[in-house]
Amino acid sequence: DLARWVFPDDVEQPMVMKMDPNMMPIMMFGLTGEMGQEDLFKLAEDTIAPRLERLPGVASVDISGGREREIRIELDPAKLSAYGITFTQVAGALQGDNLALSGGTVSKGSQDYLVRITGEFVSPQEIGQVAVVTGTGAQVRIKDLGTVIDGQKEVTGFSRINGRDSIAFSIQKQTTGNTVRVSQAVNKALAELKDELPANIEFVPIMDTAEFIQFSIDNVVNNLILGSLLAALVLYIFLRNLRSTLVIAFSIPVSVIGTFILMYFSGMTLNMMSLGGLALGVGMMVDNSIVILENIYRHREEGFNRVEAAKLGARQVAMAVTASTLTTVAVFVPIAWVEGIASQIFRQLALTITFSLAASLLVALTLIPMISSQMMSVTVANDQSKRKSFYQKMFIVTGRWLDKLDNIYRKVLAWSLKHRRRVVLLVILTLVLSLGLTPFIGSEFIPSVDQGTISISVSLPYGTKLAETEKVIARLEEICVNIPEVEVISASVGSGGLGAGLGSSSGSDSGSLNLALKPLAERSRSTEQVADEIRTRAKEIAGAEISVSAGDTMGMTSMMGAPINVVLKGDSLEKLDELASQVKDIISSIEGTREVKSSLDEGRPEVEVTVNRQKAAYYGLNAAQIAGTVRGAVQGQVVTTYRTDGDEYDVRLALPKESVKNLQDLSSLSILSPMGYQVPLSEVADFIIVEGPNTIERINQVRTVNVTAQIIGRDLNSIVTELEGKLAGLSFPSGYEYEMGGSAEMMAESFADLGLALILAIILVYMVMASQFESLFHPFVIMFTMPVTVIGVVLGLFLSGNNFNVVAFIGVIMLAGIVVNNGIVLIDYINVLRNEGLKRTEAILKAGPTRLRPILMTTLTTVLGMLPLAIGVGEGGELSAPMGVVVIGGLTTSTLLTLIFVPVVYSIFDDWGARLSRKRIKAKNLEVKSLEG
Repeated sequence: DLARWVFPDDVEQPMVMKMDPNMMPIMMFGLTGEMGQEDLFKLAEDTIAPRLERLPGVASVDISGGREREIRIELDPAKLSAYGITFTQVAGALQGDNLALSGGTVSKGSQDYLVRITGEFVSPQEIGQVAVVTGTGAQVRIKDLGTVIDGQKEVTGFSRINGRDSIAFSIQKQTTGNTVRVSQAVNKALAELKDELPANIEFVPIMDTAEFIQFSIDNVVNNLILGSLLAALVLYIFLRNLRSTLVIAFSIPVSVIGTFILMYFSGMTLNMMSLGGLALGVGMMVDNSIVILENIYRHREEGFNRVEAAKLGARQVAMAVTASTLTTVAVFVPIAWVEGIASQIFRQLALTITFSLAASLLVALTLIPMISSQMMSVTVANDQSKRKSFYQKMFIVTGRWLDKLDNIYRKVLAWSLKHRRRVVLLVILTLVLSLGLTPFIGSEFIPSVDQGTISISVSLPYGTKLAETEKVIARLEEICVNIPEVEVISASVGSGGLGAGLGSSSGSDSGSLNLALKPLAERSRSTEQVADEIRTRAKEIAGAEISVSAGDTMGMTSMMGAPINVVLKGDSLEKLDELASQVKDIISSIEGTREVKSSLDEGRPEVEVTVNRQKAAYYGLNAAQIAGTVRGAVQGQVVTTYRTDGDEYDVRLALPKESVKNLQDLSSLSILSPMGYQVPLSEVADFIIVEGPNTIERINQVRTVNVTAQIIGRDLNSIVTELEGKLAGLSFPSGYEYEMGGSAEMMAESFADLGLALILAIILVYMVMASQFESLFHPFVIMFTMPVTVIGVVLGLFLSGNNFNVVAFIGVIMLAGIVVNNGIVLIDYINVLRNEGLKRTEAILKAGPTRLRPILMTTLTTVLGMLPLAIGVGEGGELSAPMGVVVIGGLTTSTLLTLIFVPVVYSIFDDWGARLSRKRIKAKNLEVKSLEG
């Protein structure tokens, strides 16, 4: 606002806004019908848009396409010259004769009346009656100076859907609005409007993000249910008891209900992240209940009654399950509260998992012992009194297998304790070999999601006429209509179309297509594969720059820009252009890059009309008079508005279009001087054809040029690494520099933030364990489960073909809290047995097999609960797949190695501690003896 006073009068209202995914349109649809484009536009503007804007959660409804009414006054240059009237005089007369003002108040008796002067036009014909005073004092009507035309605005762009002219609607929701609810309200309103509007009116959906969100949420819910069933199946196999399985299975819905209650009071919504957190947490929800129930079950097998088994079994492992839950919860605190876009994306996921674990701990400590004391029964394997059914025989067989597994594990554990050095070296060697695979794993910011939308942008040389651009768009429409996966084709040409993104410019030389594909289940190819086919076939169109991109991830592409974006900074545009050309060549030489562009690639052709002040003054003219005449002749000037029936229409003053068709006409344009002379424009001005920059950008008051590129076939990190290596060899003049922007910048910032979150998570986990064990030694031993987790993480990503990204990074942070749980349960029981009088090796050999089954059960339930997410099938499945792969891989290898490695490390550190204790005692005895001596 402080700077607006220095802007030219015709500069539009500046907008300052915070870039947010919520600013992106959530819906696009088209309106077609058997009526004129002006009537269609009026229907859209006066009836449909207001109805939609009144809906709760709708922020704005933008309309493009159609024809808008305009009152155009075409002045005859010959008549203006004959009467000695200038363009500016006519504009002033129209503005002065179309007013509605308040004139204060007058009194009549005891009442005051408001004085209102109404002098607005009541009809287009009345505009022609406006009088203009000549220099001699005579009055001339505007109708005698030209023609008043009640017509339409000049066509600068149009929209088309599936080959038919249309009006395009773009709907934005309020920041606090719910996308799905807003979409449902809009669709309901459109259905009601359909019944009220003429029968030939049709609404054609172009894009609805709510559909993808709903599909994704449904997919997550299905994964949640499937994961719960798989977890229950694991419990049934291990416990071999239907009642015990039902006890655990009952804890899942109770924990879910508790989670929803906490989410509600936290103001959270059901979305891909929150439900994704619930799906990830469903496998961990039963971990606490499994440990407690298994311990209760073991006490029942030992002969305790239900109540005593429930009390003793729950009390014995209460501290262990509380510690394991707190360590898992601790890792999500940094994710929820660190800064950066990654935290904004995954905060609800972290909070949901935290809530689910808190609810599951409460259920495990209270509900599980209570239900177990009432309904737990024990399967008697050696019962010969009754005839056994098939299921009883099967459970006896599985019980024998589990017993054999216990014996095998006990033997392997005993061997490992005797060959501790070999075990440690083997684990270190495996870790090193797995790290050798990291160069084969790519890195990216966030995985791409198949949303079933494709955007095609078309740019022709600046100044290309609208008709030529339309021909290119029509050829692209022909290409797309023959692709079986394409369902809706929305095309826009020129300004005002849906292709004009937020903050972007458009004109007659640009256009765009938005394609809606069939649902994922109804097509065999991905969105990216369809986009590649269009990209290949579009190469046949010469003279146009065509960019094809698949629908972005959760609106993030619109926020981040191109994956590769080198921002060049300096003062001189010429020097920046030179550097940009060199950077373009470097990027183009890197395998996997495409569509390399510079923001200074092509300047906009301009005709500079430079006023010769001395000559202009000789004829009594100034720059403002010359500029007003030129502007009126070339594009006309909106001088006032015409109001009727609550609507406003522009009144444009212009010269006939044929008066200035080319540069020669412009140079010979006559300007009436105050002295009555007709002066050619070429007499008082010089003409220079130049190429002006299309855009001028600054960052912190320094001019910048962006060199951008898309990527294909390679991961982002490998391309950026190669690019930075080559840019390091480029010589930059003093005062000029570069930095990486776009997805690469986002990736670097997010990895740094999440790296800090991982460090904080590890520290918090150690602190929680130290407080629970009241020891610094035992938590340190358990922390050795973390390095071996890397083996599974690397192998999981390598074998699945997933890249490492922020989603996978979240999985790594989750593992920091999950993998220590098995170690906590194992070490805690070893300490219990040692406190009961067993020696260290005996305690380890007894605790290991005893805790083997609950450890395997908790691991399998977590792994199988996340398996549907890791597979990544269905709408939006690609987003959570890397996280599921990382957790499954890390937890699997960590569990297998923890069962052997942690007891070995425990014994090693216990020996070291004993030696240090003996040395201290020996040193103390020597000190005592010396003092006595």
